Amino acid sequence: MVSSHLSWLIVRDHHAYLMKQKNIRKPFSTEPGNLTNLSSYRYSGLVHPKTITITPAEKKGLNFVYKRHKMSNKPSKAPVKVTLKEGPRRTLKKISNIIKSSKCRADLRQAALRRASAILRSQRVVKPKKGKAGAAPAAATAAATTAAAPKKAE
Repeated sequence: MVSSHLSWLIVRDHHAYLMKQKNIRKPFSTEPGNLTNLSSYRYSGLVHPKTITITPAEKKGLNFVYKRHKMSNKPSKAPVKVTLKEGPRRTLKKISNIIKSSKCRADLRQAALRRASAILRSQRVVKPKKGKAGAAPAAATAAATTAAAPKKAE
């Protein structure tokens, strides 16, 4: 098996997931297993035997997938998929505990928590605000009725 450093030197400038643009210094990468979508050795899902992937679930929650290093020669058995549907605090704590217990890459813990919290934040239901927005139409209708009413002669 080739070392991850050698693999990175081979694929760093040219691979199918790379998204290059003219005025962007650091290109983006859409590869599975890349938590930050930046093309860098640290976050690359192509070259490391242990990777972490966090994606939104179908309706609510998120899917947490990590690769086991022991099964690197059996690619279909390597990934372990966990669906987390509890509240945000409990989900983030579970992600942190899974990373610690499975001896996944501890350097990716903070990036994984940031990605998970961004996904959970995007799934939150936005409640309509009350207050000035509700009072403005009522004031406009009151002004319209006083202007339309005939004036009394004194």
